[in-house]
Parts: sequence; structure tokens; C-alpha cells
Amino acid sequence: MNEVICLSNEELRRLQMIELELLIEADRICRKCNIHYNIIAGTLLGAVRHGGFIPWDDDADIALLRSEYERFREACKTELNHEKYYFQDHTNTEGYRWGYGKLRKKGTLFLIKDREKMPYEQGVCIDVFPLDKVSDGKIGRNIDNFHCFCVRKVLWSEVGKSAEKNIFKRNIYQLINMIPVKSIFTYYEKMVKRFNNKKSRWVRILMFPTPNKEYGYRREWYTKSAKIEFEGHKFVGIKNYDDYLTFKFGNYMKLPPKSQRKGHPLTTLKL
Repeated sequence: MNEVICLSNEELRRLQMIELELLIEADRICRKCNIHYNIIAGTLLGAVRHGGFIPWDDDADIALLRSEYERFREACKTELNHEKYYFQDHTNTEGYRWGYGKLRKKGTLFLIKDREKMPYEQGVCIDVFPLDKVSDGKIGRNIDNFHCFCVRKVLWSEVGKSAEKNIFKRNIYQLINMIPVKSIFTYYEKMVKRFNNKKSRWVRILMFPTPNKEYGYRREWYTKSAKIEFEGHKFVGIKNYDDYLTFKFGNYMKLPPKSQRKGHPLTTLKL
């Protein structure tokens, strides 16, 4: 069993600077191709509260409405600096089991515990999330969330079948892992089309858990943006960041307890 490593402050900062490099590359492509994105989640929180990375954070996130995500994915085929970087999602990477993309740097390794054997390159990355419509009504969003939960767990089963500590859940993962991944992504793509036919003011990352019990975010947060400083660079972020960050984190200016200031459980890091 691989042991989780503890990063030194210097290693963490070097990791963050590679992720900053990836953010700059994503921003460059989006500006060139007139693609609309936002920095979100802990990256936006870091920009507001710290002027850059949250000191203990080891990742970075951007999000795009579905149509913009598809344009970004296509743009990466021709506009991405392929000598330095590569873009992954389930459409171009065999064995990839996540419903969102990752922009990675070549020549690096970022191996998270229990995912080391996944059959694709795992360089240092930023997450690139598509945002899809979900129902306006709370009951509808609960139903949508159930669909998302089921698909997400089938995709996760490749990891969960061996990593899950609870023997009952591990057996369930082993069972649902028998479903061909191609079939799951076919279902997922149909779900994406069905969800985006809704007339809705709410969106979410379908293959990622949502906070509290709302199971969605207001679409207008992602359409009304402004430049925000992050590590000395200007990126596009949610203009009404106070409402968004309060919705997601509560009192976001209050630092969490030291016990919660953690990054991913890494077993290998090569910078």
C-alpha cells in the first residue's frame, strides 16, 4: 500500500506555481477564442481572501457553461501548447472515468492515493468543469441529483472496488464496475442533452457533489463575471462573488480549523 506523502512548504509552492501556469494557459486560450470561463470554488475563494492560492491548497478550478466547455475542448486541439500541456476528458483519454476535464502539464506526476493504477497520464493539473442545467424546482433538483449520484458512483467504482474500506460498499462497487464504461458515458451524454433542454436558472457540475442540499448554483453567477487578481495575474471570476462564496462556504472569510487545512492525499509528486 502506498503511503501518503507530506509536502514541504517549498514543494507545495512549486506545485501551486505549475497550477498557476496552467491557469494562465487556459486563460490565454479562452481570450484568444472568446470563450467565457470563471475561476470558481477554492480558487475564487483564494483570490478574494488571500489574493492567490489558499496557503494549504493544492489544486485550482475553472468552470464553463456546457456550450463554452465544448468550445474549450475543441480549442485545446489546435490552440493548446502541446509541447508543455495536454487536456484530458473521457472523449479523448482511454480509461478516464470523470465527467469533467483536466488540463495537465507534461513531465509531471500528481498521484492521488488509490488512483495510482488508473490507466492514463496523471500530471499536475487544474480541473475544468462543465456546468449543465438542472431543474428550477427543489424537487426536480433532488431527482436530477439522484441521477448524477448514480452515474458518478458507477464511474467511481473502478477506484472504489479496491479502495473502499466498508466491505459491503466495496462489493457493491465490484458489482457495478462490471457495467461497461462506454455504456455509462453513453448514458451520461444523453443525460447532459436532456438536462440542457430544460428552461432553468440553475446549473451544476453533474459529476461532482454540490454543497448543502440545494443541488445546484444560480446560472447568473457564471454569466456575470469580472476580472479578479490571483497571484499577480488577472483572471475571470464570478462578479457577485460574495453571494456565491457565502452560498458555497458560509462565512468564507473565516479560516477553517487547522485540522481541516489539508490538500489531496498524494502518494507521488514529481514537479
